[in-house]
Amino acid sequence: MLNNKTLLITGGTGSFGNAVLNRFMYDDRFSEIRIFSRDEKKQDDMRHQLNSPKVRYYIGDVREKRSVDGAMMGVDYVFHAAALKQVPSCEFFPIQAVRTNVLGTENVLDSAIQHGVKNIVVLSTDKAAYPINAMGISKAMMEKVAIAKGRALGPKAKTTVCCTRYGNVMGSRGSVIPLWVDQIKLGKDITLTDPNMTRYMMTLEDAVNLVLFAFENGQNGDLFVQKAPAVSLTVLAKALKELYKSDGEERIIGTRHGEKLYETLVTREEMANSIDMGEYYRIPCDTRNLNYDKYFVQGQQDITNIEDYHSHNTHQLDVEGMKELLLKLEIIKRDLMSDE
Repeated sequence: MLNNKTLLITGGTGSFGNAVLNRFMYDDRFSEIRIFSRDEKKQDDMRHQLNSPKVRYYIGDVREKRSVDGAMMGVDYVFHAAALKQVPSCEFFPIQAVRTNVLGTENVLDSAIQHGVKNIVVLSTDKAAYPINAMGISKAMMEKVAIAKGRALGPKAKTTVCCTRYGNVMGSRGSVIPLWVDQIKLGKDITLTDPNMTRYMMTLEDAVNLVLFAFENGQNGDLFVQKAPAVSLTVLAKALKELYKSDGEERIIGTRHGEKLYETLVTREEMANSIDMGEYYRIPCDTRNLNYDKYFVQGQQDITNIEDYHSHNTHQLDVEGMKELLLKLEIIKRDLMSDE
């Protein structure tokens, strides 16, 4: 399906974009990979590091559809990762999250549909399920926009639009693991918000596998979720301290603005309609039209007996299991090798 195709990655200089690029750089299935982002410096660094004619760079912002159109011509597949992702910054500047995450996504989808792109996968987050912060709310609306576009296109359309929803991706920009590693290396206390807080743990490789699965199995309006283990912050801190042979203290600072005790990957309402595909859940879109009678005449009684899929009730990693997962991260491997 993917042979000799052109792939466009929006937000391609970020953690996800880099991971997708690294997977497909030497893959003959893609003859060209386009990186679209507004960060000139990161693109320049990437260009000098890779020095590959296979990768082309486009400066632009998803907020401006004309710049998206310029990168979209001749593209077969799109991975849409451009977003404002930091909870605190979105909390204080929510309209910026709307402009990038919601309206920017609409620009990418409209451009892709107009240019006959075969498949678009949109990146979302567990914070979009039962959102309590501006970042999660904007991502939830982004999902609704993508699903509505897919529903409107229908099953026989030339273009397929689907979403992927991720838990915490280890080592990604702004995540807790790089922060704690820096604190340990500097001899500082590890700052814990709440010891009982749990988070899903996924590697960047898991994230790319989910994108591929969505490309190959997605139908219009689908939402894909990868099953993932979770860990409490206490266990994560202990695993890092053991790997770095640190006896530093842990300091509890309290829950930050907009944070949850646990994250939900699939809501109860979504679980009622989800399809278990082994390592993944596929949540097809509601294909009903805007006929209000259907909503009143026929409901779904079994929803009350279904539980969310969240980071408190998924498989919980112990210290050894967490250490094994941490050792897959390049930043950890490099540090431990340099200490030997």
